[in-house]
Amino acid sequence: MVIITGNCACKETYEYFKTVAPEVHCVKGEFDDWNKDLPETEVIEVEDLKVGVIHGHQVVPWGDKDTLAMWQRKLDVDVLISGHTHVNKTFEFDGHLFLNPGSITGAYTPFEPDVTPSFVLMDVKESTISAFSYAHAAGADQEMKIRKKVW
Repeated sequence: MVIITGNCACKETYEYFKTVAPEVHCVKGEFDDWNKDLPETEVIEVEDLKVGVIHGHQVVPWGDKDTLAMWQRKLDVDVLISGHTHVNKTFEFDGHLFLNPGSITGAYTPFEPDVTPSFVLMDVKESTISAFSYAHAAGADQEMKIRKKVW
């Protein structure tokens, strides 16, 4: 399964992800005019968990924990995945897991011109998640930095 937190930007990219996984979920970002039918939010059942997905433009200020928690409660989910900030972040708050995969392309934002390309892989078994955050490491060796969070 592939989950896209918005700004897929074109049908071709969306179709490409369908070649990676048979199930693709994508919510609407501000650059997703290519598909008027993309939802603003989505709730997906994965094993024993309810996972909510939002783009993140609904969170003001961007990435704010309290506002993210409000969306988690509104969607009534165990895990909330959001984007928009282009900054990879994983944290627990009020007994729930919050994930922001960052930007797989490293696309800049007006507030952060030097975005580190990143993404998250999740292994879900029943009600346990092992989230692996991958971030491109700048420098001579160009290796990936990997962080693991078990929830």
